[in-house]
Amino acid sequence: MPSSPGLPGWAHSLGFARDGSGFALLAECEGDLAAASSSESGVCRQHVAVRDAGAKQWVLRRSPLPDIAMPEGVSAHLLALGPGRALVEDGGSGPDARTWFTRDGGRSWRAGDRRTVGTTPDIPAGAVLTADCAAPAGALPDDCDRKRLVVVSPQDGRRRALARVPLLGAQPRPAEQPEPDGSWWVSGTDPLSGRAAVAVSRDAGRSWTVSGLPSPAVGPGWYTAVAVGQDAVYAAEMGELTGGEPVKNPMRALHRSVDGGRTWQRMWTTGPEREPRTLLGLPVPGPGGRVEIGGELSGYGSVDGGRTFVRLGDGSHFTRRTPLGLLREQAPCQYALTADGVRWSEFRLACEGEES
Repeated sequence: MPSSPGLPGWAHSLGFARDGSGFALLAECEGDLAAASSSESGVCRQHVAVRDAGAKQWVLRRSPLPDIAMPEGVSAHLLALGPGRALVEDGGSGPDARTWFTRDGGRSWRAGDRRTVGTTPDIPAGAVLTADCAAPAGALPDDCDRKRLVVVSPQDGRRRALARVPLLGAQPRPAEQPEPDGSWWVSGTDPLSGRAAVAVSRDAGRSWTVSGLPSPAVGPGWYTAVAVGQDAVYAAEMGELTGGEPVKNPMRALHRSVDGGRTWQRMWTTGPEREPRTLLGLPVPGPGGRVEIGGELSGYGSVDGGRTFVRLGDGSHFTRRTPLGLLREQAPCQYALTADGVRWSEFRLACEGEES
C-alpha cells in the first residue's frame, strides 16, 4: 500500500477493496485540532482521498461533505463497498441522516439517507453488514429495544434488511466484513443460557449456525470480536471485568476454535491484574498458535493459542478487518496491513509537515 503523507489534515475512516483500491476521509482544521475543538470560530474542511487500483499514490477527489464549524466535531464515516464504490455518512444516527454514494472512485456522488428499505436474501460481494433499530423503528442506539441485521448494498449504497438472521437475542452485533475464508460472523446472546454466543454464515447470510461460548460470566457481555486465522478462529469476549482497576475496552476472555467455530475452548480468562485486560478492535491470529492482542497501553503476544501472553514492545494499536487483510491503526498517520498475522505492510497518510 503506497504512502501519501503530504495529504492535508489528518486521516480517519479508511476503507479498501480487494483490488487494492481505497478511500479515506480527511479533516483539515484551522490551527491545532485541540484548539479548534474548543473554539466556536474554528472550521474543519473535510476531504476525500482515493487510491485507484494499482496507483502509486492517493489523490484528493471531490468531497460531498460540507465544512464543519467547531466544536461540532468530526463525525463522518465511510463504508467501502468494493472497487471504486463507497458510502459516506455525515455522522447522524437517525434514519434521515445524510449519505452520499459513489460508484466511480469519488468522481461523482449521489445523495441519500440511512433508511432501511426492503429486504435482501443474502450479502453480495463488496457489501457491508451492519445493524439498525427494528423496534421501536427509528430509535437512536441508546433507546433501541431490538436490532436487526442490515446489508449496505454495493450497487446503490442503500440499506436492506437481511431476510434470515441468527437467534442471538435482541442486540446482535455483526462484523462489517467477511473473514478471509468468506465466513460472516455475528455476536450476541444464547437465548437458552443467556451467555455470550456467536453465529457464522458460510453462504453469504442465507443460513446461520449459532454456538455458545464457554464464558467465565453468567450473563452476557458487551459483544464478541471474532477473527479467523490460518489454523484457528479466535473470539474475544468483551465486557466488564471483576476486580482490579476499571479499564476502557475490557476483554474478559479469549476463546479458540479449531473446527471453524462449532466448538470452543476458553484459552484466557482475564483477572484483576493479569494482562492483557483490554482489546482495541480484533485479535490478530497467526500460524502455529500465534495470536496478538492490541491493548489500551501495550500489545501482547501468545505462541500457545492464547494460554499465556508476553508484553510486546510496539505499544497499543487498533485492528480491524478489511478485504485486504487486517488493518492496524497506530500513531497518527501510521497504518499497516497484514494477510497472515506475521508480515505487516506499513504506510502513512496525511502526516502533517511531511511531503509526498
